[in-house]
Amino acid sequence: MKNTILEMKNSLEGLNSRVDHTEEWISELDERLEEVTQAEEIKEKRIKKNKNSLRELWDNIKHTNIYIIGVPEGEERDKGTDHLFEEIIAENFPNLRKETDIQVQETQRAPNKINSKNPTLRYIIIKMSKIKDKERFVKVARKRQQVTYKGKHIRLSVDFSTVTLQARRG
Repeated sequence: MKNTILEMKNSLEGLNSRVDHTEEWISELDERLEEVTQAEEIKEKRIKKNKNSLRELWDNIKHTNIYIIGVPEGEERDKGTDHLFEEIIAENFPNLRKETDIQVQETQRAPNKINSKNPTLRYIIIKMSKIKDKERFVKVARKRQQVTYKGKHIRLSVDFSTVTLQARRG
């Protein structure tokens, strides 16, 4: 009987030591898990910050761009997109042309290819040399609300990155 009690006592001590060892191991795992979670949170914050910085940088690159949507196909081939923009200003904003010397840095028609499956209008991107010129032009265009080219209604829009546009819509 004493032997049985002694054996039970020894096995109970062995089980207690295993429980203690397991509890220590679990607490170490909890600490590691907390460290990994904190590292992941820091990583996610850094990724979010980098994405925002990239979006802001891209918006600054596009900051001087204006879209002109709805100009009939082929008009720019005859006169050039620079001259086309000057005609739009002369037709819709004659006072703006007299007040300031709006300088265009670059113009282009985009997208280059027309996709028959996706019937989107091709647009003209006007890159202004000064941000103030763009802001003044957009402000006057918003006041006027209806902008035309040779009697046809066209739309003017500022150019932002797709991420910014989605954030503004969403």
